This record gives sequence, C-alpha cells and structure tokens, in this order.
Amino acid sequence: ELLTLAGSGVVDPQFWLDPVDNVTFPLNVYTSQDQLTHLNDLLTIPVDKGDGDPNDKTQLLGAIANVVAAGTPGEVSHYNSMSEIDIYVNIEGTDMGSVLDQVRQVVAHDDHNKPTSAEVDIHGQATTMASAYKQLIIGLAISIVLIYLLIVVNFQSWLDPFIIITALPGALGGIAWALFLTQTRLSVPALTGAIMCMGTATANSILVVSFARERLEIHGDALKAAIEAGYGRIRPVIMTALAMVVGMIPMATSNSTNAPLGRAVIGGLIVATISTLLFVPCVYAILHNRTSRQKEIA
Repeated sequence: ELLTLAGSGVVDPQFWLDPVDNVTFPLNVYTSQDQLTHLNDLLTIPVDKGDGDPNDKTQLLGAIANVVAAGTPGEVSHYNSMSEIDIYVNIEGTDMGSVLDQVRQVVAHDDHNKPTSAEVDIHGQATTMASAYKQLIIGLAISIVLIYLLIVVNFQSWLDPFIIITALPGALGGIAWALFLTQTRLSVPALTGAIMCMGTATANSILVVSFARERLEIHGDALKAAIEAGYGRIRPVIMTALAMVVGMIPMATSNSTNAPLGRAVIGGLIVATISTLLFVPCVYAILHNRTSRQKEIA
C-alpha cells in the first residue's frame, strides 16, 4: 500500500471526516514524479517506523519489503465515500423488471461468497422505476378519488357517483387479465394505460347513469330506468370503447416499450364495457329501489 500511495496518491482511508460539520474530504498524497523514474527508485523511499518518535532513524523500503510491479484500476469509483466496483448493464429485447429480478436472484445466490465487508446495491434506472411505480399507483388512487368528487359536484348526489365508479373494478380486473394472458409484467407504461382506461370507463359509465337518472325522473321506476339506460346507451358506449381498442391494437401487438400500455387499455376497456352495460344498471336499480322504499317507509 505504501507503493500505491507513492505512485498514485491513493491512501487508506481515502477520506477525512471533519468532526465539526461531518463533511468528508478526499485525501491524496503524491511523490514527485521526477523521483520515480525507475522501479528501483522505489527501493530508496525512506519509511518511518510509525511510532511517533521524531528521533528514530528511517529505513529504506528495499530493506523491509520486496517490490514487484502490479496492475491497479485506473479509476476508483466512490459512493458515500466508500470504494465501489461498478457493473453497468444495458437492456435490449426485454423489460427492466425481468432483468432486475434475474440480477437479484444472482446476487442472492452468491451472497455467501462475497466478503463480509462488501455490500451489493442496485442503483440507476431500477431505483427510478421503483419510484415511478410508487408515484403512479398513488396517482391512480388520487385520480379515482378526484373523479368521484367531481361527479358528486356535477350530480349533486353521493349515490349516483358511487354507482358510476362501480365500473372501475371491472376495468382493473380486465387490465390484470390482459397482462396475465400476454405474459406482460406490470410496468410504468402499463400503469399509464390503467389511468387512461379509468378515464374512458368512467366516461362510459356516466353516459349510462345520466340516462337512467333522466328516465327515473320521468316514470319513477328504477328497474325500468336501469334497463332503458343499459339498452339505450349500448351504441355510444360500445363505439367509444371500440374506437379506443382499435387505436391501441398496433401499439399492443408491437415489440416497443409502450406495448404494455396498449394491452392494459384493451383488456381494461373490454371488461369495463361489459361491466358498464350490465353491472352498473343492476347496481343502479338495486340501490335506487332500496332508497325509494326507505323514503316510502319514512
């Protein structure tokens, strides 16, 4: 290590921690290059005994050590003031999630072979992807809540907006079904497609519930109003969903990174459309019939 110190400026430890402000500073010690013109010049380097006595005589390095040539890294990376070895991986032809799982399996399999003082950590786009997952899931939950509150303001009711968002579980089920059948991992594009699907499914459900409200005000029969809404809005609901599905087919069948987005939208809208035309009217009829009976009893 003394030769490494003299030739390259690397010392151990390689940093100094200021006890006042806890700021680290790199340490570099160099020997003048004109004093190291040949390998044998290293033998004449004086070495202190290290006992702190300034009167002790130094010894030459050649008297206490053998000098041999050896290779060292041209550059040493650091993370949090610790030396590290970087292994860079480029992903091509597959998604990052699959590669990340394989890397974690390799690290876990060889964990017992690494030195006890060494640590293995994964950085880069994997960390960014995990953060993006968290933000998108939070955004998806917030979007559902905001959709519900906006519909409450528009309909001046808490019941009908709840009936509208009952189509969303079907959309989520369709997304999971599509990703499972196509062996597609949950990814950032897939979550983005889920948010898009939620918006379209909500819009279609609003068409059905709005029409049912109009029919209920006319004749007062909730069951009849629900049947008329499901039948009367079948064409606009199917056309809206079909236009989105057809538009997403080229993306879903491609090998691009956005393919999960198209697959999530297609699977979600197929199930959400069925749920909007069948399940939502049933929920509307059940809840409004119960509400009408409670009003009659009161």
